[in-house]
Amino acid sequence: MAGRLKKQLKDAVKVISSGSLLFASYLTVVGDERFYANQLMPLLQRFVGPETAHVLAVKMIGLGLVPLNRYQDPASLEVNVLGLKFKNPVGIAAGFDKHGEAVDGLYKLGFGFVEVGTITPKPQEGNPKPRVFRLTADQAVINRYGFNSCGLADVRTRLKAREKTQQECSSTGLPLGINLGKNKLSHDAAADYSEGVRALGPLADYLVVNVSSPNTPGLRDLQGKAELRQLLRTLGVDGLMVSNTTVSRPEALQDPHKSEAGGLSGLPLKDLSTKTVSEMYNLTKGKVPIIGIGGVASGQDAMDKIRAGASLVQLYTALTFQGPPVVTKIKRELEQLLKDQGFSCVSEAVGADHSEAEGKS
Repeated sequence: MAGRLKKQLKDAVKVISSGSLLFASYLTVVGDERFYANQLMPLLQRFVGPETAHVLAVKMIGLGLVPLNRYQDPASLEVNVLGLKFKNPVGIAAGFDKHGEAVDGLYKLGFGFVEVGTITPKPQEGNPKPRVFRLTADQAVINRYGFNSCGLADVRTRLKAREKTQQECSSTGLPLGINLGKNKLSHDAAADYSEGVRALGPLADYLVVNVSSPNTPGLRDLQGKAELRQLLRTLGVDGLMVSNTTVSRPEALQDPHKSEAGGLSGLPLKDLSTKTVSEMYNLTKGKVPIIGIGGVASGQDAMDKIRAGASLVQLYTALTFQGPPVVTKIKRELEQLLKDQGFSCVSEAVGADHSEAEGKS
């Protein structure tokens, strides 16, 4: 009797375990938002280091191994800016797909545009490891990658092989951006950026000149008035990316890794970034398109940046903590917020906070 009961218990455990595994697999495939954010991503982070997880994520997405995405972008999310059509305003920020290996998989996740890089003219390894740290308690990341890049030639070959595919994507409202950097040991930044423009410009819908990474010595010196004026005279400017990671450390940070050197991204950057977007919108009188970056993890976060003056937004860190379903979540929430606030499209909401402030004054 006892033996039979023991066997029945073992069989029951097997059935329950198999059922749980099947159910978990189902939730993974269908991209259940709560399962990813509350179960799967925290579990993966317990066993996989941040840089290894980053590399694996790029590889898997590059292979098209992504959750099902049934959400159809509504007309209200379409944006026309920078002379380009965007099916939706939510893009993946530079730093995730550094070498242009996962472009098509990222579109499959639902991003309205993909930005690859940062790419330097010559290959370079970046800073010594460890160089990426999760601040789980703060929903943040500190990185000091230092422009690790396979170089222009490799990326050009990779993107050239899918040039026709990208042309089709771009025509349907899925543009490709390429983020350019300078080599660590280079003494001529303008020459490095110009080389990047020549090599990758024909393969991109827009190019980004990265002069704000905190992990390349001397790079941010290019933000000085004289240096920046000379650089922009050489390359031109059509829009602004606001903002990169920050080297500041808010007092509210709780995680033990909070003192690591590098750029801080994620939730603690959200309000600072949105404030900077607002300031830049004021300074440019709303005439220069802004892509808002920093702490975007929900539709409300995206809406806050849009109302502050951003025409488009990008995310990266939210993907670390919430997984691929965060893209659809943000779009769905943003769609509803536009309706609730009386906007028929994203463009109507751009800079709305400024318009309302002027109306009250």
